[in-house]
Amino acid sequence: MPLSAERKAAYFETMKTLMASYSKCFIVDIDNVGSMQIQSTRLALRGTAEVLMGKNTMMRKCIREFVEENPDTPIAQLEDCCRGNVGFVFTNGDLGAVREILESNVRPAPARVGGIAPADVIVPKGPTGCDPGQTAFFQTLQIATKIAKGQIEMTTDTHLISAGDKVTASQAALLQKLGIEPFTYGMSLLKVYDSGSLFDAKVLDITDEVLTAKFVVALNTISKLSLALNIPTEASVTHSVANAFKAILAVTVELENYSFPKAEIYKAYLADPSAFAGSGGGGGGGGEAAAEEAAPVEEEVEEAPPAVDMFGGGDGDGGDY
Repeated sequence: MPLSAERKAAYFETMKTLMASYSKCFIVDIDNVGSMQIQSTRLALRGTAEVLMGKNTMMRKCIREFVEENPDTPIAQLEDCCRGNVGFVFTNGDLGAVREILESNVRPAPARVGGIAPADVIVPKGPTGCDPGQTAFFQTLQIATKIAKGQIEMTTDTHLISAGDKVTASQAALLQKLGIEPFTYGMSLLKVYDSGSLFDAKVLDITDEVLTAKFVVALNTISKLSLALNIPTEASVTHSVANAFKAILAVTVELENYSFPKAEIYKAYLADPSAFAGSGGGGGGGGEAAAEEAAPVEEEVEEAPPAVDMFGGGDGDGGDY
């Protein structure tokens, strides 16, 4: 049923207000996304972003009118994005945070006959719960099975559907028998509009860590080229200075009558390497502990008790026999 003139005017006013109030938006694909799922996404984004859906013709017309009213606006490029089953998510907040909310709000869904599989479907091996009378059904799909404990059991993992293929009736029936919902559907991000720039949503995957790593790799490449071509650059100047110091030092250590402060330690080491050798001892206080351990231990010698005369002599000389 077509919208009334009043509802169309209200829709146009709402979309123009959103385009004027927000500088960022996502263009999202809502194929296989139900109305309840869209409503739950709206609730999750409340206070952070605004979700707008509508007919493509209405959205394109609204964008054209907004551009006519605001000739300098760069939002005209959104008109080409109104193709297919799409919608807009307007925000002034962090794009990464809004993206996480959109991608987290997904729902499992069964495979529908004739639908395009968004991902590979692999059915794990194991019992299926199907009675042995349905063996022919699995043979049609070329699935290896065996009978175990009165039911059909798949002996190997089966790659049933490949991403991008159409789902056949047999494949959908098998997944339904096994109670498997292989797909998840949600708002998928197509494009991102940010302050006049329109780019692919995959750009949001580039984090600060990724940029830093790529910058370091590029910097190393530039320094290597600069050194190889003998052309000094900011990237290679530290390496050039280090190489120049090594060259000067190599000449200085061979001269007896010339030196400079930074070279003294190298010349001293070459003259007497043993002076720089470690003592090989332990930590602090180890020398005293070793001296104590090395000191001889004086053993106490017990004095023997005085001899006693067996025959009663007290002078200990043994007496006469």
